Amino acid sequence: MRALSKDLHAHIGEQVHIEGWLHKKRLLGGLTFINVRDRGGLAQIVIKDKGEVEKLRSLQIGTVLEVNGTAVDEPRAPGGVEIHDATLTVSVPVTDETPIEIDKPLSHVSENLDTLFDHRVVGLRNLREQAIFKVQSEIKVAIRKHLRSLDFTEFSSPKLLAEATEGGAEVFKMDYFGKVATLAQSAQFYKQIMVGVYERVYEIASTYRAEPSATTRHMTEFQTVDVEIGFIDLAGLLSFTSGVMNAIVDDVWENCAAELKEWKAEKPILPKEIPSMTMADIHEKYTAVTGTNTVGEKDMRPDEERWVCEYAKEHLDSEAVFVTEWPREGAKFYHKFSDANPDIAERADLIFRGVEIATISMREHRYPKLVEQLQTMAGGDPEADGFRYFLQAFKYGMPPEGGFGLGLERLTQKLLDLQNVKEASLFPRDINRLAP
Repeated sequence: MRALSKDLHAHIGEQVHIEGWLHKKRLLGGLTFINVRDRGGLAQIVIKDKGEVEKLRSLQIGTVLEVNGTAVDEPRAPGGVEIHDATLTVSVPVTDETPIEIDKPLSHVSENLDTLFDHRVVGLRNLREQAIFKVQSEIKVAIRKHLRSLDFTEFSSPKLLAEATEGGAEVFKMDYFGKVATLAQSAQFYKQIMVGVYERVYEIASTYRAEPSATTRHMTEFQTVDVEIGFIDLAGLLSFTSGVMNAIVDDVWENCAAELKEWKAEKPILPKEIPSMTMADIHEKYTAVTGTNTVGEKDMRPDEERWVCEYAKEHLDSEAVFVTEWPREGAKFYHKFSDANPDIAERADLIFRGVEIATISMREHRYPKLVEQLQTMAGGDPEADGFRYFLQAFKYGMPPEGGFGLGLERLTQKLLDLQNVKEASLFPRDINRLAP
């Protein structure tokens, strides 16, 4: 019966059978040491018999092996176990050298990223690279576990749409049997529709933006955690988002200790309730401290996002902060505006470790008001295919509702202190890359 590398400690003194990929080989004196990789990690094997060593001649990293031998306690080996008296069976020989050395940490400096991504198929076999996406997988597990505990229903929305319903030119268009279709910019309309069905819903899926941006924080395809909740107000929405962030961090630090150690990741400082600061307040404080005047600006600058997180960590004991009281300019037609001050959108951005990772907002749920905002703010036709089905949900009754879209890769990037969001994407897509 096959044993996994991570379970060998339970078989000390026993005969074991493992299967995996040749990850590393080295000769020390008269002994040959090899590491075999499986889904559990690495197993170290000591080979003394010259006939067994000969089986490895001219074989390269990636060769698929079966190994039989005795599990022996060895604190210096991976997992504290070594396999002695090994016999090998070569299942799939590999004679070509890998284009990169996957048994060593791969460089993530900016000038080497193209090389890293060009060889991604093989590079992901590196244990340190694997750690990134094990953490990312656990983030999704944590989100699903937390939301299920709060009575959320997961759904899947279509990614082929009739038109760019959310406005803007940042859409991918294609021929759809003689019609023009676009790739979804988000699950926005569908998650709002589903609030009228299940009240609390979420989706984790790809999002597409034709953004001509070659920065460390943008991609043309990325994964979004889309969450929508009925019967809630903005204060409740911010409190809920605080709970989601804390649940993710606690879960990842409980279940990904080895992967976090690979990247020397430090657990974020997050209070139970993430603090809020108004945009105007941030502009004033940033201007006073830096001398760069942003007072009156309608958005946050990247350097301001970095600064406000440093400020929040020092003064508010939090590495995350909600930026509230966003001006009406730049808002979408489906956003809700303050009844007390219609020039302010009921919206917040969650800034974490220097970058915006989520936009949170209340939606306009009153049908006549929503139709008015569609026409006046977006110039939209309520009878167009891209809008009329969305509006039906509100025509036939929708509660006060709001939600957020959280960038999965950006969150992964910041938890592991990576410098570029593309490092947290398995096969990144940007304006210059469409493969592998």
